[in-house]
Amino acid sequence: MDCPRELTLQLEDRYLSEYAQKCRETRGRAVEDPDDDVRTAYQRDRDRIIHCNAFRRLQHKTQVFLSPYGDHYRTRLTHTLEVTQIARTLARGLRVNEDLTEAIALGHDLGHTPFGHAGERALDAVFPDGFKHYEQSLRVVDRIERNGRGLNLTWEVRDGILNHTKGEWAATLEGRLVRHADRVAYLNHDIDDAIRAGLFTEEDLPTHFREVLGKSKSERINTLVLSTLKNTTGGDIRMDPLVQEAYDELNAYMFDNVYTNPVCKGEEGKAVLVVQNLYDYFATHPEEMPGDYRQIAEEESPERGACDYISGMSDRYALRVYEKLFIPSPWS
Repeated sequence: MDCPRELTLQLEDRYLSEYAQKCRETRGRAVEDPDDDVRTAYQRDRDRIIHCNAFRRLQHKTQVFLSPYGDHYRTRLTHTLEVTQIARTLARGLRVNEDLTEAIALGHDLGHTPFGHAGERALDAVFPDGFKHYEQSLRVVDRIERNGRGLNLTWEVRDGILNHTKGEWAATLEGRLVRHADRVAYLNHDIDDAIRAGLFTEEDLPTHFREVLGKSKSERINTLVLSTLKNTTGGDIRMDPLVQEAYDELNAYMFDNVYTNPVCKGEEGKAVLVVQNLYDYFATHPEEMPGDYRQIAEEESPERGACDYISGMSDRYALRVYEKLFIPSPWS
């Protein structure tokens, strides 16, 4: 009897479209691993990501609203899960590799900083080599996890993680679907969080967007997903021009009313100071970092070690470390 992994590979051969990345055709890993009897290489990558430390820390990292008190605001982890769900739906509809898609989606934000994009901008301004979260996500899986050994992921998953947001598109259709799903997810859940925060109501959204895309989060996601499935041809991800235009205009609306809104971004200046002060401190005191990051500081540079350490922090851990270093404790 064939092992479960081989049966999965046979199903891929029979079912997946000509544009799919089949696991048999992977470019492999930097360090060769023996095959698993049950899981394909992409399924193993998914499992390695889910079980890694950086994935668990996403639950306490900002998505848009800094450390909100409400339990229902998105965090970087819930954002990742929503991206994964949308990406898998798209992959299933287009008959491409769901396991590869899922692995890329689960790993795409592992390198995100505390305090969301404010933290990213803060590190980018002070780290000599610059800082981009998508590059850091790849560094997490290649260099930082498992005590510096990395997760040894397949080439296709690594490529999808690196190219999930800007610059070159991923080499696989699965990786390109994750980039698209990321945009679909964040726009809609950010609207949902902004309504929860009282920045506006559903009815305040311009009528044109609601007529084209839908009058609720679920309707909008459904419209965008169905339009993608109906209009994507070959390896080119497309939506109906009317839907694409409404999406672009709604995205611009969110930048004006949420992403640059002083009500929800008013604390970002403080977050930037926290990140940059921590960076300055640990870049000059690398001996005070945990062992793995001290090793990076010795092997590469103190600045690199400090950047890796701080970018991996959760919001709450960054604040605790900052308080310990810079806020006087009461005399006892």
